[in-house]
Amino acid sequence: MEIINHHICSIILVLAFFLDLLMGDPPPLPHPVRIIGKGITLLERCLRRPFSTPGQEKTAGMLLAVLVVLSVFLAAYLVEKWVLFSLKGLARLAGILFLVYLAASTIAAKELLKAGLRVIEAVKEGDMGRARIHLGMIVGRDVHGLEKKAILKAAMETLSENLSDGVIAPFFYFILGGLPLAMAYKAINTLDSMVGYRNEKYMNLGWASARLDDIANYIPARISGLLIALSSFLLYKSRMVCADSLRTMVRDGKRHPSPNSGYPEAALAGALGVSLGGPSTYNGILMEKPCIGQEKTADYLPPSFDAIRLVRLSSFTGFFLSLIILFLWELP
Repeated sequence: MEIINHHICSIILVLAFFLDLLMGDPPPLPHPVRIIGKGITLLERCLRRPFSTPGQEKTAGMLLAVLVVLSVFLAAYLVEKWVLFSLKGLARLAGILFLVYLAASTIAAKELLKAGLRVIEAVKEGDMGRARIHLGMIVGRDVHGLEKKAILKAAMETLSENLSDGVIAPFFYFILGGLPLAMAYKAINTLDSMVGYRNEKYMNLGWASARLDDIANYIPARISGLLIALSSFLLYKSRMVCADSLRTMVRDGKRHPSPNSGYPEAALAGALGVSLGGPSTYNGILMEKPCIGQEKTADYLPPSFDAIRLVRLSSFTGFFLSLIILFLWELP
């Protein structure tokens, strides 16, 4: 039975990845992440009422994180077991297709690449206004006033960071614990995106969610950096480029304010010969971020389409390595 389940896991992963590449997030369908988001909003409202002091808000934040993640994990676990062990015939086939849809909802390769490509194409066409609008949809910084080079760099940063969050981490947790753990990771990631802010409203309530997201992404972020370095070798057929990517990741990955985001960013910066990071404005407040990577020349324009190619290739590389690991686990 275990061998059959591993085969089914491999099939689900293959179909889920290609379903995501084909459809992305289909608007007409009820997306599980949106349902998780509505649950987070409802729980936040309920927990804020009885908890008012900073210490109590931290407790409420821990309850919020535990309740959301455990609920999503248990729901996915029960659905998976019901489909695989209780349903028969066509009902089982329909159930497996539903599991594929759930697994695809944890992956965001198509949406990530599409969002990055919109920004880059607008820049290439010289439409900075449209580029800023598209960029503002995928980054948290202020985009007004950003010029060509800064827009491209910001797009590269979010492409590399979200490669880990939206592609490699779901693969990692799917391998470790199947659909339930992948869904639980998506719940953690959604919690962080909704309440994990260091502002007055969420400083205490979102603390637990932000820390949990840091822990959950610790290994996937570093794997993402290694995959970018490997993909740079496959793309450029150059050991030197791969070495530069690895060297920059090891040297600069820890410079980022986030304990995880710097590693894929640094790997991409090293592969493309650009400098990422630096000063950025958030809600009118200037933040001085350390620079990651080293620019070739002062007027060097980042090879933005190569960033898309590297992230796409890293996604496929991570996918195929995931299948190999699942296959090896099936061996007696």
